[in-house]
Amino acid sequence: MKPTELVYSSHDRCEYLHREWLVQRALESPDNKTLLYLPCSSRSRGDQEFSWGTFAWYLERFRQYGLEPRHFFWDENLRREDVQLLFDWLRYSRVVILGGGRIQLGLERYRALGGRYFGNPDAFVQTLLARQADGLLTAGFSAGAAQLCEHSCDEDVPTFGLIAKTVVTLHHEPAARGHLDYLAHRHPDCLVFGLPNDSGIAVSRGFTERGNYWQIIQFIIDCSWDRPEDAHHIKTRQGVPIEHRYLDGREWRFNGGDILLRVFYQNDGWEGWIKRPEVPVFHEYGTQRECGYRSVEEILGSR
Repeated sequence: MKPTELVYSSHDRCEYLHREWLVQRALESPDNKTLLYLPCSSRSRGDQEFSWGTFAWYLERFRQYGLEPRHFFWDENLRREDVQLLFDWLRYSRVVILGGGRIQLGLERYRALGGRYFGNPDAFVQTLLARQADGLLTAGFSAGAAQLCEHSCDEDVPTFGLIAKTVVTLHHEPAARGHLDYLAHRHPDCLVFGLPNDSGIAVSRGFTERGNYWQIIQFIIDCSWDRPEDAHHIKTRQGVPIEHRYLDGREWRFNGGDILLRVFYQNDGWEGWIKRPEVPVFHEYGTQRECGYRSVEEILGSR
């Protein structure tokens, strides 16, 4: 049940999230320790180079352990062999990170990579889905986070939708709770989460023996970035959790280590359960009351 998608909000390269959830995932492989960074949503070549630079200094630390950091820049004059190399990297890198910038610009470029050079505008998302099926990790922050979710939080554009029925808003802080209410009503078929700096959600998925789709969301809180001059930006160090708003106005605040399990039934209904690591049993999502289930396996086995 390892996550295949991770979306997050960060101010810089906070250690716990980037090392334990991204770098370590690549280093786990005995023979393929590759990590691909794609800043293609950034507007200019200079912006892409700057974006890569914010990661390169951090990733270089792990070359001594075998990490192979890679990057690919968008260009209007790419050669077909360049794009073929990108798709090979995209398909088999242990970890892929979609970078920040403009959501729609990145989506247009990703479609153009397949459309211009191979006659298939869906080649990029099809490759992401193949990664998902093979259990490889695809991550995104800023524009990349929105591109991986069911809907973008701010732009009305089609996304890749790898994280089903989920919307995230980034750089969240308590003053923006009204925006969570707005998004919850704008996307009533989805769950909406406000991700403060530095936090994220990691998502795994599958099917029960009865053919029902399940999704597990793991909540990540990172308080490791401790530069005093950045204190204002790191909301998790100020105690801000990942916030969720129900359609009826209720809320739930998720902390690091919490999980949310959803099961989607073939008749389009769904159920959800929440567990905190310090509590032995799950809470029902709908009622917020404790129930008797003690493990994910127990819930999935009955559905």
